[in-house]
Amino acid sequence: MQRRTTRWLVAGALAAAGALTLSACGSGFSSGSSTSGTGGLTSSKKALTVLIGSSGDAETKAVNSAVADWTKSSGTKATVSVASDLNQQLAQGFSAGKPADVFYLSTDALAGYASNGSLLAYGDQLKNKGDFYPSLVKSFTFDGKFYCAPKDFSTLALEINTDMWKAAGLTDADIPKTWDDLKAVAKKLTTPEHVGLGIGGEYARVAAFMTQAGGNLMNADSTKATANSDANIKALDYVKTLMADGSLKYAKDLGAGWGGEAFGKGLAAMTIEGNWITGAMTNDYPNVKYTIAELPAGPAGKGTMQFTNCWGIAADSPNQAAALKLVEKLTSSSDQLAFSKAFGPMPSIKSAAATWKKDNPLLVPFLNGADYAKGVPTAKGAADVVTDFNSKVESLATGDPKTILDAAQKNLEALVK
Repeated sequence: MQRRTTRWLVAGALAAAGALTLSACGSGFSSGSSTSGTGGLTSSKKALTVLIGSSGDAETKAVNSAVADWTKSSGTKATVSVASDLNQQLAQGFSAGKPADVFYLSTDALAGYASNGSLLAYGDQLKNKGDFYPSLVKSFTFDGKFYCAPKDFSTLALEINTDMWKAAGLTDADIPKTWDDLKAVAKKLTTPEHVGLGIGGEYARVAAFMTQAGGNLMNADSTKATANSDANIKALDYVKTLMADGSLKYAKDLGAGWGGEAFGKGLAAMTIEGNWITGAMTNDYPNVKYTIAELPAGPAGKGTMQFTNCWGIAADSPNQAAALKLVEKLTSSSDQLAFSKAFGPMPSIKSAAATWKKDNPLLVPFLNGADYAKGVPTAKGAADVVTDFNSKVESLATGDPKTILDAAQKNLEALVK
């Protein structure tokens, strides 16, 4: 389950790196295609190819069903392929000049493929453009252009083991609303058997505290490095304080692979994870009783992280007009709600929010986070910088927050010169 949150950090870096080495091939025109009457988009009778990276059978089946429905209603054939290695197969397709027409695209891969002309910047042509959450639109905007429709997203929230909560004498009134609250309950929940709060030792988790302090590694459009800001130093100082009193530990130090495992095995009374954790709890730890709350506010207010992918369209697709219509269908309220029911992601459009909340009352805190979530850095090479940052954050308990952040600042500044 952890791979759903960190794929942009590691695997996605391969796509970005691959994109930078490819020659620009995005003419937007292919043999046998035309742009007549299609708003500048190519149009042909060729079938569409759709390339996805699937989390499992449920996702594959749901996407196949949605695409088949579109084929039936539009009359344009479209086939779905599930990549064994999405980033590698995307890079190979672009390199060979035969990319899929429509494909999953991660935030960190956007800059590389957009800068060499491989992607169609179709965002402004979407009929439902205004329905996407603004923070998601920012994640897929490069050089001032909105490139692709966010297909879904996830945020982080606080998961609480209710049995451990009650055993510590805590009630609903004690659910933490501030950093001070979190520190108090984490300490009270810590026993010889389990820690109060167990999280992944990586940017994708500690960054939640950065946003609550008013910071992040880069600014909103990833054009400026902000890693060593006072806000970020304050955030890591706070995390280190919780470590020092023994109420917070990283999952690996608890003998777990990720926060959800530490939580599910009872090694931590609380964790900070995304909505993907519900699948792990249902499948692997069905007897654990838990509730979910929004993350507590820091000095700058509420804050959380968001993780997302978009539906990319190839600049060399001979049928961009049909590809755009397919994407509009796949990001409609009905399709996104069906995807959510099938394999768990949250809809990327505001018009689906009310229905989604009604259908998923336990998960409402995750969607509430959309109003204040911040995205991961999307600058070319940022994923590699984050990988280095992760290696240093692992030793935060004995390290110096400013030194760790200064190193990230230097590395990020080199990307945006």
